[in-house]
Order: sequence, then C-alpha cells, then structure tokens
Amino acid sequence: MKLAISYLKIRRFGHRNFEPIAVILPLLQTLFGIHHIDLIQFRNYHTLSLDFKERIVAFCGSNGVGKTNLLDAIYYLGFTKSYFNKPDALSSETPTSGFRINGSFGMDEKQTEVSVLLRENGKKELLVDLSPVQKFSDHIGKIPLIFIAPDDTKMITGPSEERRAFIDALIAQYDHDYLVHLIKYNKSLLERNRFLKQMPYQQIDQYLLDSYDELLYQHGVPILKKRLDFCQLFFPKILHIFGFLSDERESPTVSYQSSTSISTYLNDIKNNLQKDLSLQRTGIGIHKDDIDISMNGLPFKQTASQGQKKSMLFACKLASFEMLHQQKGFEPILLLDDIFEKLDQQRLKKLMEWVCVQHKGQVFMTDTHADRLQKLLDDISLPFQTINL
Repeated sequence: MKLAISYLKIRRFGHRNFEPIAVILPLLQTLFGIHHIDLIQFRNYHTLSLDFKERIVAFCGSNGVGKTNLLDAIYYLGFTKSYFNKPDALSSETPTSGFRINGSFGMDEKQTEVSVLLRENGKKELLVDLSPVQKFSDHIGKIPLIFIAPDDTKMITGPSEERRAFIDALIAQYDHDYLVHLIKYNKSLLERNRFLKQMPYQQIDQYLLDSYDELLYQHGVPILKKRLDFCQLFFPKILHIFGFLSDERESPTVSYQSSTSISTYLNDIKNNLQKDLSLQRTGIGIHKDDIDISMNGLPFKQTASQGQKKSMLFACKLASFEMLHQQKGFEPILLLDDIFEKLDQQRLKKLMEWVCVQHKGQVFMTDTHADRLQKLLDDISLPFQTINL
C-alpha cells in the first residue's frame, strides 16, 4: 500500500504557558516515537502544532523555511540542547523572548509529555509529565535519538574530538554511569589543566597534583573500559553496514587508539608530567583517544572518495542506531536532515532500504525537492506522511 499524507496545522496561542494535549495515534502505538509536537517562539516558528500520523515523516520545503529547525526541536526534547551546539538564546524567536517545545512520546500506549523551556531571563527548564527535572543529565537516554546532518562528515574527516564526542553521546544514551564519569572526568581535567598553567609562576603543590591525577584515574579507567567493550560490538556493525551500502566494494578497517591502558593509566599520567608542564595541558588520558579509520593501509579521511566518506558516516550513524536498539530493547527515533545530496543513486537506494524497510523505528527526513522525496518513498511501498512547509 502506498499512502502520502500532506499535513500542516498551525495553532495560535494567546499565552505561552499551556497544558500539552496527549494524542496517541493508532499507527504509532506499538513503537517508540513522538506523536505530537508544539513549538512556541522557537527559531522561525512563532507557534506551530503538528501531529505525526505515520512511522515515516517527511518535511519538504525550500531552504530557510525551518525543516532542520523541526528536527532540532525533536532533538532538544531528548538532549535539552541543540544538535548543532547553538547557544539556547539563539533558538528563541527574538533574543529575549525565550521559547517552549512540548512533545508527546509513547510506546505501547504509554504516554510521556516532555517540555523544554527557555525563560526570558535565560533560565532553561525541563519538565517530564509536568514535573520539573533538576538534573538534565538524568534525562539523557530517556528519548533515544540518532541525528544525521550534512556537516556530520567532519566526524570522519575532522579532528579526534569529533569522534570522541560521537561515541560519548552514544554510550551516554544507554549507560548513565558512563555519563556521570565523563562529566566528572571533564571537570577534573579542566581543573588540572588550570593548575598546570599556574605552575611556571609558583612551586608545584604535589598533594594537589596527586589529587587531580587520582581523579583522572578514578573516572578515566571506567570510561576507557566501557569504550573498549563498546567498540568490540560497535566496530563490526560499522563494517557490516558499510559493506551493505557500498556492495562490499571497499574494505576499510576501524580501531580504537588509546594514549594509555587500563593497567598503566595512573603511571602514564605521572610519567608524562614534564611534558604536561611544558605544554601546560594534560597529554595522557581518554580525552586524547581516537577512532582510527583506514583503507588499504592508508588514512581513510585522506584517501576515500566523497561517496565513501558519506557511506562511512552513514555506517557509523546506523550502527549507532543498532547499538541503541540492542541496549534499549526498542528502536530509537532517526532524524535525517538533507541526506540526499552528494549520494549516488545506488547508495541512496541502499540507505532507504536499510532505514525504512529493514528497520521499523520512527524516521523523520527533510528535503528541498518534494518530487524526489515522493519518488524515493513511493519506491519503498510503505505508508508515509509528508508535511509541506
């Protein structure tokens, strides 16, 4: 059956504080997903209210109409921040107006209301079923999401911090202890680096230095162990999906590169002190690790074609989807922003097959060409909803 629905509903609200209305749509009752969203003064939307009636939802419209903003609003509800690392104030319709995003999520007829608010004074709030959440980090992973955007290729071609941030955000969605260790590690690292910058002007406080080293060890070792365990499961999934997308025409390798080891972690930090003092920053630890991707013995980011880099990006992101599915027991929401550019037809066909046919999670996608999107979705012969902006 082929079904295309064009649906856009605008509501005007007389005030900014209102009770979200729970709407459970029959087609989405048996899978995890978002059924309804309200935006107030968020980016280019003064007020907007949408119901999502199908598992596959497409936002169509010309550049600048707000397609990406809708995906980012959904991301906000899961992570309490923008996927694009924008300051919260830049997500308000005006610099001082604040904004509100409400979303209705559900699975198996159980409904959860999530709201993210930015007040006019700049204070951000998170409500779950109308109850305030004090620690935003406790909410991470409750709404599992995978976002794929055009600029994500920097995860393949960019510096190591891009790849670390990628795996950190993924593991944190199903392992809260990992997130807690990561927050404490980053705080300790910042304090140790500040301490190192002061050393040329004062005598070394060995007791304070040892305490920083111990904190980095205390939080760094569990992170490293969890990353290594994660990579053993994650890397084979990347290579399998990459082979599927490229018809196994290429054979890259993926490995985790660490600056230290679990057994030598603390000693390696202490033995690197002279270099740390010289550079005024900590040179050993999980904050220096990387994911190495190579092909035919050469760095992937330097030798791969644009199509291969796109395939590797999608392989990493879709492998993330599978990891979350495996850990959570249900499929996360997949947000695909303008993914159709610079992909040849063969890879695009394979991608749509994997995303929409082989897997049953909720999918949101954007495109500027409604006819192209219509044809792609018609080809997979599944019901979908089109929202023209």
